Amino acid sequence: MKRRNFLKKASLTGVGIAVSSTTTIGCAETPSEEKKSVAMASSTKATLPLVIATWHVMDATAKAMEVLQAGGNALDAVEQGCRVEEANEKGQSVGKGGLPDRDGNVTLDACIMDKHGNCGSVVYLQNITHAVSVARKVMEDTPHVMLAGEGAKQFAVSKGFEAENLLTEASKKAWEKWKVEAKYKPIINIENHDTIGMLAIDKNGDISGACTTSGLAYKMGGRVGDSPIIGSGLFVDNEIGACVATGLGEEVVKTVGSFLVVELMRQGKTPQEACEEAVGRIVNKPNSDYKNFQVGYIAVNKKGETGSYAIHQWFSMTKFQDGINEQIQSDYFNKA
Repeated sequence: MKRRNFLKKASLTGVGIAVSSTTTIGCAETPSEEKKSVAMASSTKATLPLVIATWHVMDATAKAMEVLQAGGNALDAVEQGCRVEEANEKGQSVGKGGLPDRDGNVTLDACIMDKHGNCGSVVYLQNITHAVSVARKVMEDTPHVMLAGEGAKQFAVSKGFEAENLLTEASKKAWEKWKVEAKYKPIINIENHDTIGMLAIDKNGDISGACTTSGLAYKMGGRVGDSPIIGSGLFVDNEIGACVATGLGEEVVKTVGSFLVVELMRQGKTPQEACEEAVGRIVNKPNSDYKNFQVGYIAVNKKGETGSYAIHQWFSMTKFQDGINEQIQSDYFNKA
């Protein structure tokens, strides 16, 4: 994944994420052209099944689509898609190989939600690679929604998940380099956190979603962001649509962002319009420091229309539909 370059200063030029030949949005376009391109992407006639995910994660969306085309449901698809990135050690932001907290511990957060509104979540999970699958087990095999820390790990082991050291040599070296100064601030365009969020609609028109992350690199021990919190990092309403968030989780939590996007779609807004308004709720807050952090949303409605929007440039959505697996650059608020 190329997401760790995402938080480079918005003023820097020549920095971008490579997009597929089918993508029409580029950094050379005017804002009006970008808006038009995004609108076109959102209004394309929807055919099912459909998968969308945050960032450039074509292997993950390909896996999810493989599940759907084989007759699997949307819940199976998002779980299996997210597992691809959790096992990607080079990504350093999800699952094995994730960057640790300031004490050197890799801690994972994840959640999953099905078409019935059932959900499961794990927070501060250690030594288990596939947090999204543990979250599904919480949803399906317990009366609870969320398990945390050692309890989540013990539950995972009891369900047959293998405990292993998630701190790879590459992530350990990065942490040791950070310890020289041991400074932390989520400065925009120097990305030290990230997430994969995925939404899918299967051939029956049913929606599910999942979200998984290793959270902020070098965070305080015990820190949890929006990713495992239902309604903030992820929300699914099978009658309306679904949304997933990425970026600085604290800011998403403050506005219950993913739930907000779905409720705005319930009121009649398109996924694109809903994502834009949700970002607006953040940047228009009194004394908002939005120029120094990023938040991005992706969303899909029951019709299969999609949208994505962020505070700053270089956020993208991967979309697999009609046999085309492509990366689409997101429109964004801060064009100054």
